[in-house]
Amino acid sequence: MADRDVEVPIDGEQVAGTGANVEGARPEDEPDAITESATVHDDDVELERTIGLAGGLAIGIGTMIGAGIFVFPGLAAGNAGPAAAISFAIGGVIALLVALPASELATAMPRSGGGYYFVSRSMGTGYGAIVGLGLWLGLVFASAFYLVGLGHYAAAVFAEIGVALPVSPVIPLGLLFGVLLTALSIGGTENTAKIQNAVVGILLVILTVFLSYGALDAVGVFGRETVPEAFFPRGYLPVLTTAALVFTSYLGFAQVATVAGDIQKPSRNLPLAMVGSVIVVTVFYVATIFVATSAFGAAELEAFGETAMVEVAREFVGLPGAVAILFAGLLATFSSANASILSASRTVYALSRDALLPRKASVINLRYGTPHVALLAAGGPILILVATGQVEVLAEVASFLHLIMYGLICVAVIVLRRQSPSWYEPTYHMPGVPVLPIVGAVASFGLIVFMQPASIVIGVGVMILSYLWYRYYAGTVELKGDF
Repeated sequence: MADRDVEVPIDGEQVAGTGANVEGARPEDEPDAITESATVHDDDVELERTIGLAGGLAIGIGTMIGAGIFVFPGLAAGNAGPAAAISFAIGGVIALLVALPASELATAMPRSGGGYYFVSRSMGTGYGAIVGLGLWLGLVFASAFYLVGLGHYAAAVFAEIGVALPVSPVIPLGLLFGVLLTALSIGGTENTAKIQNAVVGILLVILTVFLSYGALDAVGVFGRETVPEAFFPRGYLPVLTTAALVFTSYLGFAQVATVAGDIQKPSRNLPLAMVGSVIVVTVFYVATIFVATSAFGAAELEAFGETAMVEVAREFVGLPGAVAILFAGLLATFSSANASILSASRTVYALSRDALLPRKASVINLRYGTPHVALLAAGGPILILVATGQVEVLAEVASFLHLIMYGLICVAVIVLRRQSPSWYEPTYHMPGVPVLPIVGAVASFGLIVFMQPASIVIGVGVMILSYLWYRYYAGTVELKGDF
């Protein structure tokens, strides 16, 4: 292990940290300037800021709305019945409690890496390594989950047009889209953001029309009788276990912070994008469960599986509705996977710059201005997990790793408010400190208790391996906030 050295700023440079990893690499200096259009270091552009408010909202909404509406309704209703609407509401409240401190931290530290960057600069390198490596792998699990959902919807298209295939196309299609989306992100975040904006816009129009019709039908405006069913058919505990399962649907707002280095006018756009996306998707989720459980009983929805919403649409408006939701489901799962792969790569990029991963991972492609090695480091493991096809486990492990990060984000705000370092100057200050951050931390950690044992074991295993990697590879590295 290399001896610990102390670096001193030269000519006003801002130093990211001290010490070196086993390869002798040290944390790179902080950028010379953070402008509204780029992150600049030594007169070279590191990451060009190409994502505006619409793009930030599109990343948040696009990531969250995919799983919550197009993959989870059948699974959630099967677990908790109509009360699954409360499960989604619980997830939304926890996400909002975390979005507020994350917004404050992001305006003080608008760098790529999101929650990892916040925790490492406020609570130390050990915590940061666990969160950063966990965030990378959590996004890998989430991306794989979304791609499996995308495979299910693509397979449903073949079934709808009457094409019989000798084997299930779910996994092969998920793998294919994983490769295509990784290649798309390497081609530039501007292209990714444009596609994301267009996809989310079309998606919201389709969903607004469908859910408005379904809600009016459910309350009897069109003379239809809803399915009579107890609100809590399996009791109260499944509401919490279902909230733990579906929390993967709320990872999108944090992914906005993860690409903070790409966001234009971060002091304004980061808080608006994070808080706004949580509020929008929570409304859509609750409405979706209400509409779905009014069309079918929980047991029937569960039998429909990951494409339950297609059958709900068919029940309301026939074949045109089924086709519209199939199309929307493809867009939504595509959007979720697209944003998650981008965010996973930015986490690898940030870890590499801080010497917690090999330096090569933060190399920028000179042609496209993107961290192509980091994107490949995200895309490769995703394809391996897609091949498992385990939807619920993938979703819960992603939730576990993010909930750990969310709880620590809430703690980080309290730590920084009390220490009040000279560099901590957020342009947005969350209300209710320390009460709201404490509630957010307790809620985040508490939701983990209601997960499946297998998901908890895998999540804890990832955390242990992350810490062991840090001790082996970069145990003498100490990161610090200095902006």
